[in-house]
Amino acid sequence: MANTQVSASGVKRIGVLTGGGDCPGLNAVIRAVTKDAIYNGIEVMGIEDGFLGLIEDRIRPLTIDDVSNILGVGGTILGSSNKANPQAYPVGKNADGSIKFKDLTDVCMTHLNLHGIEALIVIGGDGTMSAAKPFADRGINCIGVPKTIDNDLWGSDITFGFQTAVAVATEALDRVHTTAASHHRVMVVEVMGRNAGWLALHAGVASGADVILLPEIPFDLDIVADYCIKRSQRGKRFTIICASEGASLKGGKQIVEKIDPTSPDPIRLGGIGKWLANELEDKTEIESRYVVLGHVQRGGTPVPGDRVLATLFGDHAMRMLHLGKRNRLVVMQNGQLADVEITSAADKQRLVTRNDPLIEAARSVYTCFGD
Repeated sequence: MANTQVSASGVKRIGVLTGGGDCPGLNAVIRAVTKDAIYNGIEVMGIEDGFLGLIEDRIRPLTIDDVSNILGVGGTILGSSNKANPQAYPVGKNADGSIKFKDLTDVCMTHLNLHGIEALIVIGGDGTMSAAKPFADRGINCIGVPKTIDNDLWGSDITFGFQTAVAVATEALDRVHTTAASHHRVMVVEVMGRNAGWLALHAGVASGADVILLPEIPFDLDIVADYCIKRSQRGKRFTIICASEGASLKGGKQIVEKIDPTSPDPIRLGGIGKWLANELEDKTEIESRYVVLGHVQRGGTPVPGDRVLATLFGDHAMRMLHLGKRNRLVVMQNGQLADVEITSAADKQRLVTRNDPLIEAARSVYTCFGD
């Protein structure tokens, strides 16, 4: 039997949406929120494709059947969008060819009122939380649940999706290891992470990568090349490099793959793997190859740790709603569930520090960080 509780919020109907890029564990949060709400007499409306569903009025009821058997399913049953910021929605082009943006907050509020939605459970990263603020300012209680495979949300020690991405990247590095050894190559595996190196660091350590390149530690190409040569001279005729997409040379800039002016986060990094493999082959005369994992890291079945964490986050979001708390963001701090103001993480990133214990442990086993 469900463990029902008396809600101090008085809310009768909530909306739930997933914004930004997808990641494993989103469905686990939707499941936890929906079941808790319904068992406590609160109706749940699913908003499709993040804030885009609010703009276009694509909102539908969620039932227990809708969220049954989705705990281990990757992605999100509601869909998502990383371009639909209601406060700056692209609606065409200006006379000079630049993107024309329009504030559609009023349109979204009309749709929220039309469906009788009194509170929103917003699942996403810092951009999603920032987009929720105008609705909070207009009286809609917004409870945030953080997700990102980059693990870079300020204020939370971990976010769901990260553990699955680490597992996927680690398996890829393990597989590359055997072919690198067979062909005596330098193999560069480029992983996601933007400006934070958590994914590269954890997957690199877990796989025993020889070189780990992080955005937080600009690298010297000569040091990396010399490391590869010395390994070969010692009889280790291959080198595995785990490179974050945001890694850069000392005094250099990150490699930008594309700029999308319609996106709230227009800069898309990528290309460090290819560039590094080409440069190292020229410098070392060791055959070098690269692999870009890309969106493979976002997909697939969430590992048990992410299913558990996402369920805990969803449960805590509903507890805050029941207690009448307003405009809060679920976080994990020192192993304990907590909550902070929903926009406290906006325009901030939790980065790897140079004295992180995992970096120190990696250095102790002769892992190179290019510095």
